[in-house]
Amino acid sequence: MGTTTPANSKITPKNPAFDYRKYRAFGFAPKLTDRTWPDQEITQSPIWASVDLRDGNQALIDPMTIEQKMRFFKTLVEVGFKEIEIGFPSAAQVEFDFTRKLIEEGHVPADVTLQVLVQAREHLIQRTFESLKGAKRAIVHVYNSTSRVQRDKVYGKTKEEIKQIAIDGATLVKQYAAQYPETEWVFQYSPESFSQTETDFAIEVCEAVCKVWQPQSGQGVIINLPATVEASVPNVFADQVEYFCRHLSCRKDVIVSLHTHNDRGCGLAAAELGLMAGADRIEGTLLGNGERTGNMDIMVMAMNLFSQGVDPELDFSNMSEIVQVVSECNNLPLHPRHPYVGELVFTAFSGSHQDAIKKSLDYNTQHAETADHWDVAYLPIDPAHIGRSYQDVVRINSQSGKGGVAYILQRNYGFNLPRWMQIDFSRVVQNQAEKEARELQNDEILQTFERTYLQQSDYELLDYSVNNKGGEVQFVGQVKAHGETIEIDGVGNGPLSSFIDGLAQNMGSAVHIINYAEHAISPHHLNYDESEIDTDRENKTNAAAAAYIQLTVNGKIYSGIGTCTSTVSAMLKGALSALAQAPVASGA
Repeated sequence: MGTTTPANSKITPKNPAFDYRKYRAFGFAPKLTDRTWPDQEITQSPIWASVDLRDGNQALIDPMTIEQKMRFFKTLVEVGFKEIEIGFPSAAQVEFDFTRKLIEEGHVPADVTLQVLVQAREHLIQRTFESLKGAKRAIVHVYNSTSRVQRDKVYGKTKEEIKQIAIDGATLVKQYAAQYPETEWVFQYSPESFSQTETDFAIEVCEAVCKVWQPQSGQGVIINLPATVEASVPNVFADQVEYFCRHLSCRKDVIVSLHTHNDRGCGLAAAELGLMAGADRIEGTLLGNGERTGNMDIMVMAMNLFSQGVDPELDFSNMSEIVQVVSECNNLPLHPRHPYVGELVFTAFSGSHQDAIKKSLDYNTQHAETADHWDVAYLPIDPAHIGRSYQDVVRINSQSGKGGVAYILQRNYGFNLPRWMQIDFSRVVQNQAEKEARELQNDEILQTFERTYLQQSDYELLDYSVNNKGGEVQFVGQVKAHGETIEIDGVGNGPLSSFIDGLAQNMGSAVHIINYAEHAISPHHLNYDESEIDTDRENKTNAAAAAYIQLTVNGKIYSGIGTCTSTVSAMLKGALSALAQAPVASGA
């Protein structure tokens, strides 16, 4: 069991420039010994509110233009957001103009509610309501900071003075809303830095705000609890939320919303646990853009619900286009490991991972009638659900194994290699990847596969015939070996064994079949010479055949592959492909 050092420890740090003693443990956790949230499950989608166009926008080096905001807004509507915080119209003219453009030009669908943010100051509140004139339904989000550090060091005000700012702001919002009765107003209040506020004081302030707004009388009210700065582990934030919900007297009449940030890298976890703790609504941004380390990523949280069989009520099936809009409007790159949408998140380089993915997918294909739920090793969701190709799933480098190489060949080119063939070819690919010291592309793998097995020029099958003779099968034919035509005459219990018998006699070597497999392969995967010799007409079909042969030549193992529209010709070519790997057969 590990040990912890007390927060007031006087142990001198090894590096005085990196002095942990300058910090103290989180001190705003409520006393909640009978918490219930750990036993809860998220079984339905929360109310989602996108703050990309406000919180996300204000965190950009170059804030969005009106045109970019419009493009982003339309994308959010297409995804399915019903509440969208569009900006801070009292803070800048471009924010005001964008709000007017949405309303005056009719860009807001009837089922979408605009949300705007404003500080608890009268001239700003007045300007905000002017910007929303004519809106069908709107949320006016007013806030003031309640945390101890803000009270003491930023504003220099007492708790009572801070509470009075909230009361005055709520009163002004109510008064100005009455001047625009054509709009259905919803009021929202945030005790900014809730996460660093004494929870009892946050409740006291919100009670005072609700006393002004009177949600019990029918006024729509949202109480938003922001982790403006993420300052604790997620379970503590969940305790804060549950404690708040238990003790707010008008809880049943308000919507409790969460707005978490990611300073400790746990903003998503805090939001999910907070939802379990009793919250109804989640604010966040797509891809997590926001101040400092960013906001909670709504896309990831929604996909987390999706992966658990819960309808997120947001549609991310066209993920690539959504990501393109977000990245281009924010002018921010997407990390290749970003959950669900990064270039590499469904990609396996590890050999064991690749093998498990391939086997899982093969199993599902073979048991399609009973595979009613997604259950694939290393893939939490089906990439196809968000528009990703299975070609993204497995990529090959020097860390890859037989399963990954086999997956590429099967998925993209129709070759279903038996396990022993996978082992043989994976060595070839690994050697190439180590030599190149980089990832190998799919077409390079195919080229290596063809060069190793299918383009052996030392041996070529010419004319042949196969005849049943007194219970045995006789093979008579010709093979071009190292530029010379040789006669093959052998007997066995089938075409392949009689062919091998004739080859062994001609070579004077011990040649034996140890493994054989074949399957049909779509003809469009292969390029045939129409003049190919094919005397086995009865075995020819519209589908091509791929035959995998493993031989021993003088006690050593060699593998080969043959393809043809004739199954017999394919197996004979496979034997020659394997034979060509043997030094004795190559003239060495």
